[in-house]
Amino acid sequence: MNEIANFHHSADALPKVRIICVETVPLQIPFRTKQKKLHVADRTSHEIMIVRIKTDAGIEGIGETYARRRQGVAETLVNLKHTIETYLAPQLVGNSPFAFTYLLSQMNDALDNSHAAKAALSDALLDLMGKLLNVPVSTFFGGRNRTTVATCAVLNIKDRWEDTLEEVERYAAEGYSDYTIKVGISPAADFDNVRRIRECLPDAILRVDANARLNFDEALALLKRIEPFAIDAAEQPLAIWDIAGMAELARRVDIPITADECVTNRHDLVNVIRQRAASVIQTKVAKNGGLWECAKLWTIAEAAGMRIYPGNFPSTSIATSSVLQLASSWSGPLLKGSFAYGLVSALAQDIVVDPLAVNGSEITVPEGPGLGVTLDEDALRLFRSDS
Repeated sequence: MNEIANFHHSADALPKVRIICVETVPLQIPFRTKQKKLHVADRTSHEIMIVRIKTDAGIEGIGETYARRRQGVAETLVNLKHTIETYLAPQLVGNSPFAFTYLLSQMNDALDNSHAAKAALSDALLDLMGKLLNVPVSTFFGGRNRTTVATCAVLNIKDRWEDTLEEVERYAAEGYSDYTIKVGISPAADFDNVRRIRECLPDAILRVDANARLNFDEALALLKRIEPFAIDAAEQPLAIWDIAGMAELARRVDIPITADECVTNRHDLVNVIRQRAASVIQTKVAKNGGLWECAKLWTIAEAAGMRIYPGNFPSTSIATSSVLQLASSWSGPLLKGSFAYGLVSALAQDIVVDPLAVNGSEITVPEGPGLGVTLDEDALRLFRSDS
């Protein structure tokens, strides 16, 4: 009885607030330079959806997600807006944000999957609760274990080796020790790029990322050729559906395999673990349904003996802080992931008042309540795509 009484006393102590509306803010944010992706048209801007969950207390929570249209995902800003406003937001309005897991279950019942849309809402609820209680989001995951989180450099596909070398030298001068090299141009070009980068960075940790674009024979041939260069991991070499192929590849090469695009939810991860298709997992806020779901994936991965690589699509300081909040609360080891790629080299401008900054590959975790970042209203107006 005492436990029940204490529970009710704690619940009564929570702020009495209700969600009154959910606003969607679609954005087109320019890239710093044209983004070249294999088998995808070059892009000059990035499609991001911001959500604002507003309350009758005048305090709002914010979250970020990404409109992605490749590798098994078909999201547009128009679709995300419709999904959130028509199916998901009605499950939140009128409720307390502190009914967090109940609201997540209601959204799941209203519309299955839709991880990208739910990611922004889930993170915004956590941000809102943190602001209402005046604590950082990391508090909800056990408290902060580290004040900074290290990130890696992502070396994108370049037409000229000289351009790649310039990028390598810049990152090395800034203090980066871990690098992810995009592969999938051609067998000869991929091998040559990896070889040259290893010569430039003899002591660095190098990983390769094929973005699910190689077939089995291509992947096997490339990974066997680059094994002498001490590659730490090969990220998603095969298509998202080919878990059996990933498992066979893992058996035949010495380079560990990272599962990224093939893992959307917990069931996907369990399947990868059962088949021993990877020994590293990369999570992303939008891909995996938000910070809350990423935490579950990390716990399962840790139990299976997998290494954890915190990732993200190119993101503003909002989704970057989301990863930071989880990473700062994690007591176990983490790889230096690509979660800050949007801040480091991808996006031309941020949309918060005080953007997060990378210092020698380290990012300081925001100390403020919630996600610890505040929207820049002028930037929202500048990049808003439906105005």
